[in-house]
Amino acid sequence: MKNFNKNKIEQVEVMALFGYEMTPCQPLTFRRRGESETEITELLRTQIRFAGGVAFHLFDVLVGREKMTLEFNSRDLSWSII
Repeated sequence: MKNFNKNKIEQVEVMALFGYEMTPCQPLTFRRRGESETEITELLRTQIRFAGGVAFHLFDVLVGREKMTLEFNSRDLSWSII
């Protein structure tokens, strides 16, 4: 697996499960441009931040042993690794 660049926001495609038990959204896998699908090992924490009238849903996840944050932008419905 490639190293994750923590200084840059990278757009990704995410497969997520919505409306599951107590978690309204749970990302399951993501795909970077030109790469195969990567499975999310564990969902660690979720939070919502508001900026300029937009809700950003943040998901701290583990991919193997690598910790990362996925962000869902509620305005344009895009996902990013931040």
